[in-house]
Amino acid sequence: MTDTDDIAPAADSSTSPRRWIKWVVIGVVAAVALFFAAIFVYANFINDSPDALDESDLSNALTATTAAPTPDGTTGATTAETAPADSAPTNTEAADSFDGDWVPTTASEFGYRVEEVLAGVNTTAVGRSNEIEGLLTIEGSTATVVDITVQIENITSDDSRRDGQFTGRIMNAAEFPTATFMLTEPIEFGRIPVGDEQITATATGELTLRGVTNPVAFEVTAQTTDGRIGVLGSIPVVFEDYGIENPSFGVVATEDNGLVEFVLVFERA
Repeated sequence: MTDTDDIAPAADSSTSPRRWIKWVVIGVVAAVALFFAAIFVYANFINDSPDALDESDLSNALTATTAAPTPDGTTGATTAETAPADSAPTNTEAADSFDGDWVPTTASEFGYRVEEVLAGVNTTAVGRSNEIEGLLTIEGSTATVVDITVQIENITSDDSRRDGQFTGRIMNAAEFPTATFMLTEPIEFGRIPVGDEQITATATGELTLRGVTNPVAFEVTAQTTDGRIGVLGSIPVVFEDYGIENPSFGVVATEDNGLVEFVLVFERA
């Protein structure tokens, strides 16, 4: 037996680089797979975008628990009181009983709805606020004044990163802090809805976003419950019309349009 028999064969010098490249490729593929899996899980299980506001939301908001001032001046929760049955307005007296000025309560919601594609996965971005200022004036069965203001920074979604983009580069809340709607023509409802009745009419006014004002016309649905007035509606918005750049960013792509949606609950001023 010679000394050379004790010497192990030399490793193939070309094997190690090929093996290293193989593991790098495997690692990259695994990382990409995990990335898309995470997006799929987020879009389908974690992303908690609420459904579009509809007539059931209007009814629920009219009977919801809302914030009201407490004796010490802070805000506490209180449930809308139900008027005695014998004091409920009838069809003949409803118009007179609702005449006057009304202001929004914290049972209201106002915000946006935009369809997104997150790295190829469809999602919906929804942001809302219940901190709404404004005035509704009723004369008979006609709304003569609707003036609504929402602070942009108060509109939030389920994702703080989205909110940062929304209040920053998209809506520039520092320079344009509010979104507003003002009625320009009276809304003719024909009669005041009573009980669970809901009446639809057309609202015509001006919507202001990011400092740009455009005329808008859209359908609204009204309902009255327990001495409150509720109004449901949505306004289609094309971003370019308001000087808003397409919100797409990174792996997030959006349509060039969205909706302003709202349920407004009013109580007497």
